[in-house]
Amino acid sequence: MANSVVPAFLDASSGEPMLPEAREAWNAAQDSGWGDVLRLHRPGRLAAQALDRARALVAETVGAREDEVVFVSSGTHAAHAAIAGLALGRARTGRGLVASAVEHSSVLAACDTFGDGRRVGVDRLGRVDLAGWREQVERPDVAAACLQVANHEVGTLQPYGEAAEICQGAGVPLVLDATSALGRIPLDQAGGWSVLTGWAGAFGGPASVGIMVIRRRARWRAPYPADDYQAGRWPGPVDVPAVVAAAVALHTWVQQRAEVADRQRVLVDRMRHRIAATVPDVDLAGDPDQRLPHLLTFSVLYVAGEALTLELDRAGIAVASGSACSASSEEPSHVLAAMGALTHGNIRVGLTRTSSQTEVDALCTALPPIVAELRSRLDL
Repeated sequence: MANSVVPAFLDASSGEPMLPEAREAWNAAQDSGWGDVLRLHRPGRLAAQALDRARALVAETVGAREDEVVFVSSGTHAAHAAIAGLALGRARTGRGLVASAVEHSSVLAACDTFGDGRRVGVDRLGRVDLAGWREQVERPDVAAACLQVANHEVGTLQPYGEAAEICQGAGVPLVLDATSALGRIPLDQAGGWSVLTGWAGAFGGPASVGIMVIRRRARWRAPYPADDYQAGRWPGPVDVPAVVAAAVALHTWVQQRAEVADRQRVLVDRMRHRIAATVPDVDLAGDPDQRLPHLLTFSVLYVAGEALTLELDRAGIAVASGSACSASSEEPSHVLAAMGALTHGNIRVGLTRTSSQTEVDALCTALPPIVAELRSRLDL
């Protein structure tokens, strides 16, 4: 079996490791950001100022107002609250909740739970069918629609601008899931959305910070008991040090994204070329050009994804398999199934900010003999 001497973490599709800048900010904020932001004493004022600065940075990144930014406790909670709030605010319109078939499972589950979830198909590259999107969105009973900026497994960028225009024409609010894209591509001109969601763990911030940006004009209603925190849009005190760390992580990404994206694109292109050239019967998924810079998914015929993942881990290379939403259960990816792509023997690679060519080459070198060994057990 192949062996590598290069330990490599290549699973940023599940979350970027905490950035050193964010960790430093988090520790520093423990000294001055622990107060209750609703209090008028000095500790409270310091915490409130730190929270305001974090809101301002997020708002600038996504082209929103500072008072539209809400910090929640996870990306999943952000998705659930965004969809549930619009479903509640537009209950008189109807129960229809439209989403592409390749949305994160938290989005699809929320659509099915808080209304009548309706799926729109995608093409072979994972792009939503805009004709089908229009057909569903323009139905008279649609409360809201949900679309990702880019897919969290294959990296394909969605035509979210065109989809947003269709929603605006139909008077339907759009939930834009920016989880995989926030910090990695410019979103300050994304426009046309009513609620934007994200998760700090995806860009090297604390996993305990989710982001929900609610436009002032949106008919969103809190789907839970409200209190005085964050203008009644998320209950309870805010973990200010964690939010500060999230904001610093986002700021770091925005400052470095052009250089990091250029480097990651070269590395992903290198992987695409080498894997296609050295592994027979492999299916590279997603749009090779219009995509996030750091993600690559491929499937290997006749080989189980779990076996591939474990053998690569023994070689010191950490990657993921199965659905991005439930990889531990090794369920086939609903994203790949919706695309009509091969779901068997699936591997997801997510480059971190510091992933190197040495680490990528370690994967490309280890993979072919591992695949050959696993296939040999099946007499293939």
